[in-house]
Amino acid sequence: MQITVRPADSFWYYSQLFDIPLILIERSNPNVAPNQLTIGQYIQIPGYRKRSYSIQSGDTLWNIATKHNIPLDMIYLINPTIDPVTLQVEQSIFIPERITHLLLTDFNNYTYEKMLSHIKLLQQHYPFIMSEVIGSSVMGKDLIELQIGTGMKAVHVNGSFHANEWITTPIIMRFLNEYVLSLTNRLPIRGMMMLPLYLETFLSLVPMVNPDGVNLVIEGVQSANNFTNEVLAINEQSEDFSNWKANIRGVDLNNQYPAEWEIEAGRKPTSPQPRDHPGPYPLSEPEAMAMADLTRRRQFVRVNAFHTQGKVIFWGFEGLEPNTSEVIVNEYARVSGYTPIRYVDSYAGYKDWFIQEFHRPGFTVELGEGVNPLPFEQFPSIYEQSLGILLANLYM
Repeated sequence: MQITVRPADSFWYYSQLFDIPLILIERSNPNVAPNQLTIGQYIQIPGYRKRSYSIQSGDTLWNIATKHNIPLDMIYLINPTIDPVTLQVEQSIFIPERITHLLLTDFNNYTYEKMLSHIKLLQQHYPFIMSEVIGSSVMGKDLIELQIGTGMKAVHVNGSFHANEWITTPIIMRFLNEYVLSLTNRLPIRGMMMLPLYLETFLSLVPMVNPDGVNLVIEGVQSANNFTNEVLAINEQSEDFSNWKANIRGVDLNNQYPAEWEIEAGRKPTSPQPRDHPGPYPLSEPEAMAMADLTRRRQFVRVNAFHTQGKVIFWGFEGLEPNTSEVIVNEYARVSGYTPIRYVDSYAGYKDWFIQEFHRPGFTVELGEGVNPLPFEQFPSIYEQSLGILLANLYM
């Protein structure tokens, strides 16, 4: 919600007036010097929106404020030209309204475009959510990293490396919405207050690593555009892409990393396929390269790749994982009910490469169970299982 600075206003005053943590107001206005506010300057207040209200007979600003259980100065602040003496019936003013519910509700068939609209909506009302374009997909879609938190401990979560595992993306977005709602309302999630975690931890989210593939699974061949002939050929002319895990070029993005890539290349398909083809060489695909570049740049202390399915958590690679990995995965297991698995006969994954390169904890979390793409009816239960992991990722 946008307001206009008045004489003697300050971020501290706005924090007290709107009952919003000061740090969230500061982070929502990154280009504003808190000690140098100027009259007439626009400021964003997170967690609020303006609602139109028509003056009724007998209304005064005082009884309007009382009726809506808000301080009178809130009304003056968002109606800077209002004259309380000359109020007229049917005159329209704005009432500040605290957002107390989730803004995101439509999580089924979660296309790239739906994700973009949800990111825009969240950033409009919670401008302390930062975003960065970290690269492009084969078809030119922006790969977006979302950032929240001010701490030195940088942790990461990603989803939809595999196209038909797209349900991982709305799981991440649903958590982000719950996180910011908790921050602005000073409410706990599972008994934990989130502001201390916000101050301690920098959370990086890439909700959709493979947007071209996700759209192909959900929308079909019409989403492939110039790649229509190629994907039909790879899919043996079938227009059922429900089994498609790869990017639009038929490369499995989670078989793309230089962590014993040659082993996977020697036993997996050598040509583009709906799944499992590791590509012509490591990091040949722009989506995989973008994730590697981001990871090197951010120097995460921990990464978590969300996949489906199996209700298991893979946490080791070639004995290179640190001892703390076992402590963390046991906590993940405790809060989710999932089963930790240290080693598996699989290589060249993002988690594998992270452990090999940085000798830090990396996890592949297989959400839910069944056949991919998992039925959307599982979304509520998958979210409840993953919520504990997402929270533990912040506090551990």
